[in-house]
Amino acid sequence: MKPIVLIVDDEPINVKIMAAVLEANNYQVRSAFSGEECLRRVEAEAPDVILLDVMMPGMDGFAVTRILRQSERACYIPIVMVTALSDVKDRVKALDAGADDFLGKPVEKAELLARVQASVKVKAYHDEMRRQQQEKD
Repeated sequence: MKPIVLIVDDEPINVKIMAAVLEANNYQVRSAFSGEECLRRVEAEAPDVILLDVMMPGMDGFAVTRILRQSERACYIPIVMVTALSDVKDRVKALDAGADDFLGKPVEKAELLARVQASVKVKAYHDEMRRQQQEKD
């Protein structure tokens, strides 16, 4: 089964570019164009990785991350913040909110694939650990 990546960005061109790279490399892609839509999508179908834009109108990526980290359904989904922000304060804020990794804009194909692949491995590890724990209980 192909891993599912949810791309969240208010700019459709950014979603299109990342989706094309991921789909060409055997990933299923879902998209959302706002923080609110992201939360609805995750509730309906939990992805393996979330690529989350930081700067969006309404609910920004920091707020979305904090909400997802409080959700039992989504707390183990790796979140890769996709941002043009390079200030250390912004990166620390994202980590404090619960982000797992960063990807700079403009997105480089090789880095996108490497970060998604690493995040999928982390998610698979967490899923297996939770499964084993449930078998013990």
